[in-house]
Amino acid sequence: MDPLGIVGIVIALSSVVGLMVVEGTSPMAILLPGPMIIVLLGTIGAGLAGSVWVDVKWAVKNLPRALVGKAPQPGETIDTIVHLADRARREGMLALEEEIRTIEDPFLKQGLNAAIDGADSDELREMLEGVIATKRSQDKIAAKFYMELGGYAPTIGIIGTVVSLVHVLENLSDVVALGPMIASAFVATLWGVMTANMIWLPIGNRLTRLSAMECAQMEITLEGLISLQSGASPRIVVSRLNSLLPAPRQEEQKQKKAA
Repeated sequence: MDPLGIVGIVIALSSVVGLMVVEGTSPMAILLPGPMIIVLLGTIGAGLAGSVWVDVKWAVKNLPRALVGKAPQPGETIDTIVHLADRARREGMLALEEEIRTIEDPFLKQGLNAAIDGADSDELREMLEGVIATKRSQDKIAAKFYMELGGYAPTIGIIGTVVSLVHVLENLSDVVALGPMIASAFVATLWGVMTANMIWLPIGNRLTRLSAMECAQMEITLEGLISLQSGASPRIVVSRLNSLLPAPRQEEQKQKKAA
């Protein structure tokens, strides 16, 4: 579990509270039911109106992943594939049937099963590339939903402010209440901009990044299975897969070997 998503949102929202405290304003001044209702319900309602139910369910299902989802560890996958390549080279592909029970990665397990069942390299690549493409497409749906909420929220906040200002103009004769009413009118805009940039857009961006990292790991797994199936030596396999890692990950792998 990686709680960085929650931590980041809490820090971002806390910065607003901190600013209000430093400026001598009570944080309770922005906790007004009216602006919160129009921004939160209006944003979610607009998001629902622009989506289909299956996409909404998928987006909600991916919310915990966006908040606490852990980035994949390609180094562990590479170690597993190298181990499988070593055993396949010594004992043959059929010997890997015993290894399948110990593998938790469903993508690696699916590809290994296909390789053991006799799929050639072209068939294996085509099948696994299809799985990766499907995952990438599904992940875009979840991220897009939250990115769209981030687009709706500021505009709906402005709508809330306009509605409140209409009420202000109706009560211009009440000079004493005029200041507080104008201040509260702009709270809707604050909530719109704040939720968009501190909640919805970060969630969408994190889902996009996690998807890219997971798909990259799946592509490494694919190349590893193709190399394993062709009977490549473990040394060649590890060199090939390490070359596919981004520079920081390559440094981690070098440090791991040195240790």
